[in-house]
Amino acid sequence: KELGVKAAPSVLITPETQIDAQAIIETLGLPVFVKPNDAGSSFGVSKVKTVDQLLPAIQNARKESQLVVVEKGISGPEITVGVFKSPERSIVFPVTEIVSKNEFFDYEAKYKSHLADEITPARISEADTLKAQRTASHIYDLLQCRGVVRVDFILSEDDLYFLEINTVPGMTRESIIPKQAQHIGLPQSELYSLIIEDAMARAK
Repeated sequence: KELGVKAAPSVLITPETQIDAQAIIETLGLPVFVKPNDAGSSFGVSKVKTVDQLLPAIQNARKESQLVVVEKGISGPEITVGVFKSPERSIVFPVTEIVSKNEFFDYEAKYKSHLADEITPARISEADTLKAQRTASHIYDLLQCRGVVRVDFILSEDDLYFLEINTVPGMTRESIIPKQAQHIGLPQSELYSLIIEDAMARAK
């Protein structure tokens, strides 16, 4: 947010925070998502629909991190964009739409193929596609990323909201970025070569 990127309103819970569940909900509304600040694969993430669910969700998130983010739930399709940049080449991949068959794109939906559809290219307008790609590329530069990353958003009716950046995204044959690369005709072996050669060049 400090860098001008739109994100959902949120509250950061530290170990010293005196938690007032009612005040948090009055600030953010319902539903909210409760997330560990530094875990992957949706470990410790909960969707909270009532005030009495908030404290247990925070305790669950604290199993993964002492810093917990409580974030306003934004409705709209979840989309994600891969970005790779090196001095020789810059690639902003197609946008993928993620449709979870669970309540949200949780650990189970991420790793059981029948519980989520990953649609490339996303079923969104050309204008929204370009905005997502430009914003993902901009975030890559702002955060001084290297190699390949994946940037996740919620596309709401009123705007595009940044969710998170995956700086070590999954790279199996079934992962999103290899599928995005396949969509633009970039073989997985060539994608890996680009990443490895860029890392080796930076290490010299």
